[in-house]
Amino acid sequence: MFFQLPDNEVVFPNPSLADEDGLLAIGGDLSLQRLLLAYQNGIFPWFSEGDPILWYAPHERCVIYPEKLLISKSMRKLLRDNLFTVTFDTAFQDVIRKCANTKRKGQDGTWITTQMQEAYTNLFEIGFAHSVEVWLNKKLVGGLYGVMINRVFCGESMFSMVSNASKVALIYLSRLDIDLIDCQMPNDHLMSLGAEMMDSSSYLEILRSE
Repeated sequence: MFFQLPDNEVVFPNPSLADEDGLLAIGGDLSLQRLLLAYQNGIFPWFSEGDPILWYAPHERCVIYPEKLLISKSMRKLLRDNLFTVTFDTAFQDVIRKCANTKRKGQDGTWITTQMQEAYTNLFEIGFAHSVEVWLNKKLVGGLYGVMINRVFCGESMFSMVSNASKVALIYLSRLDIDLIDCQMPNDHLMSLGAEMMDSSSYLEILRSE
């Protein structure tokens, strides 16, 4: 059973009450106050255009410990060759827009709606959302964005317009001063890079440590 959020109060139910698939609540808005409260409690929004806002708190998280990220020999060579230029927080809006517009196999449309883009840009402007940009010949060809809570980077999405660009962004992220990369939901690609599953209580303990 999921919960209907009240319109006049910024609150969430206990994340442990989420459904088996992680769905916790419906409704509310994407205000700065509500988004920050959500992320501080391991909750994130995920919904499609035209649908009400859905809030998730998975009982297991897909995470990557930065020091455990698997980097292949070919990727190490690519990094040594300095083919790409990587920057941090220099083109947030461009990154989130490309994450929204990049076509993905097996997906129609995007969950990164205009409303979501505006909300996360607001988070970026107050220093909570961040982006990694990967450039080739001065053209933005890959990147990722997410929300930083204490020493946990809560990854939201990534894109790649040329081979390996998103991996370069992830490797750059793993070398920042963070304790954990939260990938939220698992997939084969993430697991091949060294991601692992973590129960929600362990995740929240790391999330709330400063």
